Amino acid sequence: MPEVLGKIEKPSVSSFQEGRKIYLVPLIYTPKEVPEDLNVKINTYWEQVDRQLAALEQKMGPVKKIYHESIAVSGETGLNILEKFHEKSYRIIKERCDRGASLEATEDMELFTESMDWGNCLSVVMSQKTFDIISKFYREASEKRFAHISRRIDETLGEKEAGLLFIREDHGVQFPASIHVFYVAPPALDDIHRWFREKMNARNEQKGS
Repeated sequence: MPEVLGKIEKPSVSSFQEGRKIYLVPLIYTPKEVPEDLNVKINTYWEQVDRQLAALEQKMGPVKKIYHESIAVSGETGLNILEKFHEKSYRIIKERCDRGASLEATEDMELFTESMDWGNCLSVVMSQKTFDIISKFYREASEKRFAHISRRIDETLGEKEAGLLFIREDHGVQFPASIHVFYVAPPALDDIHRWFREKMNARNEQKGS
């Protein structure tokens, strides 16, 4: 009989329950005019997000702190801003705040707006030299912004607490080693990505014809 050299055990649920946790939900940004077929996928996505979060909370612990990109104020003021500009995530957040979670100020607004401004500039520049210069400023502002978000989470998320972070997929936040990150990625997320890829391919084919 061959010798069993070793077996890698999966971490137990209890090992994660003891530490700090972040449930990370990707934010989906869409055009102002959303086609009906895309709108169906988006609604399905947020329904699936809510179900996955509920399952995570049941296993790992309820959300105590909530973080959301573009939000620089906490509490009721932050919730009012979310209700106006991020309707889908607002519903999930409001429900958990009603159960005792708190919405935390996540961004430094100056760093956030600087990063967004440089990003907008990148979308309209024509020359490679200008693009390279602006890219450098955008990268530096983004790194400072993401570092601020990481600090805010580290400073406000208590021992054994679970936090909930809403942020775009291409973020650059580096989480402290003491925080376990659980990525919420329901099946509808792939459906949305596929929708955008197909639209992009169709436009490229039209240009090439």
